[in-house]
Amino acid sequence: MSDLLEYLSSRRTLPSAFLGEPAPSKEQLDIILTIAARVPDHKKLEPWRMIQFTPKGCEQMGEILTARLLELEPDADEARLKLERERFLRAPMVVAVVSVLKEHPNVPEWEQILSAGAVCMNLVHAAHASGFSAQWLTEWFAFDPVVLERLGLKEGERIAGFVHIGTPQAPKTERPRPDMAQIFSVWGE
Repeated sequence: MSDLLEYLSSRRTLPSAFLGEPAPSKEQLDIILTIAARVPDHKKLEPWRMIQFTPKGCEQMGEILTARLLELEPDADEARLKLERERFLRAPMVVAVVSVLKEHPNVPEWEQILSAGAVCMNLVHAAHASGFSAQWLTEWFAFDPVVLERLGLKEGERIAGFVHIGTPQAPKTERPRPDMAQIFSVWGE
């Protein structure tokens, strides 16, 4: 089996709570992001962009999430507020992938959304291949228009994922995988 097939057959996500320092250096991140952008992209529209959260940005995001949660759930208890306040502090680095739809008569919206998802997956693969671990998440706030506005997203932009990156702090364990007989079929003669 090739090294790439071996990697793909054994890749496993660790929860962001098990990702610690160090995070990728600037040079490592440049390589990881360059690889992340090497995805199918019909007509070269680049229907996505990426945002790296600085440590201060992660704290600010926690403030945004806490404030928004209180608007939605004024009686939220301290444990829930703490969860939101610290959500972006679990891993040493967070990169958001933003889906940016672009008008084009030959490129359907669905293809553009899939391209943004491919950026997320390539980002995860590139982080893992660089010796780190990464977890691709969305969570409730990725779909909350107020949070997205406070984050600075423009009309029509959506979060494809928040990718938490760091050094694994726990062993990766296997989990049950799909039964191929249940999810694969052959069509035609």
